[in-house]
Amino acid sequence: MANIAKKVSWSGRGDDRGERTPLLNGDEEVKNNRQSLDYDNSENQLFLEEERRMSHMGFRCLEIRRWVICGLIGFLTGLIACMIDIAVEKLAGYKYFAVKQNIEKYTELGGLSISLILWAVLNSAFVMFGAIAVAFVEPIAAGSGIPQIKCFLNGVKIPRVVRLKTLVIKVFGVICSVAGGLAVGKEGPMIHSGAVMAAGVSQGRSTSLKKDFKIFEYFRRDTEKRDFVSAGAAAGVSAAFGAPVGGVLFSLEEGASFWNQLLTWRIFFASMVSTFTLNFFLSIYHGKPGELSSPGLINFGRFDSDSVQYNLYEIPLFIIMGALGEGNVTLHWLLRFSHAVLCLRYIHRPCLQVMEAMLVAAVTATVSFAMIYFSNDCQPLGQDKAEEYPLQLFCADGEYNSMATAFFNTPERSVRSLFHNPPGTYNPVTLGVFTLAYFFLAVWTYGLTVSAGVFIPSLLIGAAWGRLFGILLCIVLLTCAAAQLGGIVRMTLSLTVIMIEATGNVTYGFPIMLVLMTAKIVGDYFIEGLYDIHIKLQSVPFLHWDAPPTSHWLTAREVMSSPVTCFNRVEKVGRIVDVLSNTSTIHNGFPVVAHTSENDEPGKICGLILRSQLIVLLKHKVFVERASSRLSQRKLQLKDFRDAYPRFPPIQSIHVSQDERECMMDLTEFMNPTPYTVPQETSLPRVFKLFRALGLRHLVVVDNENRVVGLVTRKDLARYHVGKDGLEELHLAQT
Repeated sequence: MANIAKKVSWSGRGDDRGERTPLLNGDEEVKNNRQSLDYDNSENQLFLEEERRMSHMGFRCLEIRRWVICGLIGFLTGLIACMIDIAVEKLAGYKYFAVKQNIEKYTELGGLSISLILWAVLNSAFVMFGAIAVAFVEPIAAGSGIPQIKCFLNGVKIPRVVRLKTLVIKVFGVICSVAGGLAVGKEGPMIHSGAVMAAGVSQGRSTSLKKDFKIFEYFRRDTEKRDFVSAGAAAGVSAAFGAPVGGVLFSLEEGASFWNQLLTWRIFFASMVSTFTLNFFLSIYHGKPGELSSPGLINFGRFDSDSVQYNLYEIPLFIIMGALGEGNVTLHWLLRFSHAVLCLRYIHRPCLQVMEAMLVAAVTATVSFAMIYFSNDCQPLGQDKAEEYPLQLFCADGEYNSMATAFFNTPERSVRSLFHNPPGTYNPVTLGVFTLAYFFLAVWTYGLTVSAGVFIPSLLIGAAWGRLFGILLCIVLLTCAAAQLGGIVRMTLSLTVIMIEATGNVTYGFPIMLVLMTAKIVGDYFIEGLYDIHIKLQSVPFLHWDAPPTSHWLTAREVMSSPVTCFNRVEKVGRIVDVLSNTSTIHNGFPVVAHTSENDEPGKICGLILRSQLIVLLKHKVFVERASSRLSQRKLQLKDFRDAYPRFPPIQSIHVSQDERECMMDLTEFMNPTPYTVPQETSLPRVFKLFRALGLRHLVVVDNENRVVGLVTRKDLARYHVGKDGLEELHLAQT
């Protein structure tokens, strides 16, 4: 281990305990309860007996239920997206109408400062309500939620990330944030909302409302929930962009850490249902039933392939745009000046977080008003305008202020106007000032205690500097917008398909892919993507696809936790209670050995049992008076464990009398008799590949006589990465 550069202490090593590491905008409960999820099914006797009893028709019915659940996920996600879209449209419409009327009133009379105050007050009021809900009610609802969902799908348990209350606050918060004029979007929160909806629907009950509908009980386990959350995330993408295929690819490329072919069509079905539901209800709302023309919340509009073509000599230009889109600048500045890095560490009190969000809202309104006021870019008000609220201000009759088109609109409408307004609509000064101003506003806004996404601000900035780039063609704008977003989120294939589906034209496929690949290559050379930075800031033990390339010389013996707390096949109840109650080592998995000797000599492995299983056994008092006695209590079934999932009671809530402590518990029927094991000489990359590919929570390390010598958890593996000085060991916990 001496060859590892910058080695630091790592508390909580390998015991799969909750780390005291703050999530962004999280509270103390979140900080202290981060654990892993069990994506490896326990094939104990109860599981095998249940499977033997199930007929072929029973398995077919389970598969049908999975399709039904995916359909429900898509339908409900589409409804949520429709509600968000209508609410933002109404609230923003009222705000911009009131400010527009006020500006028109005072343009001739003087006193435009009143209009500025009105705009700032309305922005601050909307943002205040959203920030209060997030900061005081559910802090985990802050931000886009994509990093948290990505961690969840990777196997890290983020407390409350998929609860009903989180969904309600997320929806309310994003409506307030967008209507409040912040430089944010609603697509990231839609992905989080779809994931929360999937987690709830697939379980057939709400633990928050304490309501059990007695359906879908078979799916109450981490493995099934993970698959449905992947479908929910894809449905959220589909609702946001109108891109069902892009949703599937997003879930595969950016979200899901585990995948199989059976999932693909179910996730695509959920995405299709989500898009159809959103468009159907929006068409009814707009008084055009049956016209399913709106592709999604983020409507780029349709591009005419006949009017936009590209030539081979333009390919180097696309590569340059891709490099600039990431730029060896954008993420460096975003990392240096982002609120998530500089301010969040010093603003922990909820009241200060709310005040800061209101300040940003007021500053955004002030900057926008100043840009519009001092702009002299007047354009004729034509028939093909994309302006919803054109401001005349000091322009002549029949003209409008072009700067107002960019600032005096929701971000989605601003993107659409940049894509579709004819050449000459904006002059270079307008675009340059807007790009710089909006960039710094977006950087400051990212990390506020509000529900918000980063997709639309990235697209808007990219579209603006795309026009500024000098070639006023739609394909240039689109590739610039894609380059900006791809440089930040580092998506390639999925973002290409999303942009193609959103614009309705395959013509852009090659240049967009070229731009995104360039942006990713350039960006990865300098720094990680935004979501990876976000995850690293949270000190989450996230496992990437592969182990560090220079780690083959490390073995399981050097990375494992040792010694390991083990249980006998038949164990004394008092010892089990004492081990589970020990707050110094909050273990979640325990090897079961044939015999534990008094001199701490390791025993031979014969199974693995989880803390949650032991708690259920203690709760139902599944033990006997003597080790030789047969189990006489009610026989437990898997249903008893599923009913307790996912909020297993703490050990402190279970009363065990002194007489019961002397009883014995037979773990044979409930343990996993075939846990995954590796020899202690196994290299770190092989351990990593096995752990990552199978979605393990615990990996037992044994010697050549099959005796337990250590235990590997995700934190043992996630702490190693390749840095500037070679292999480095991260400090994953801050106590």
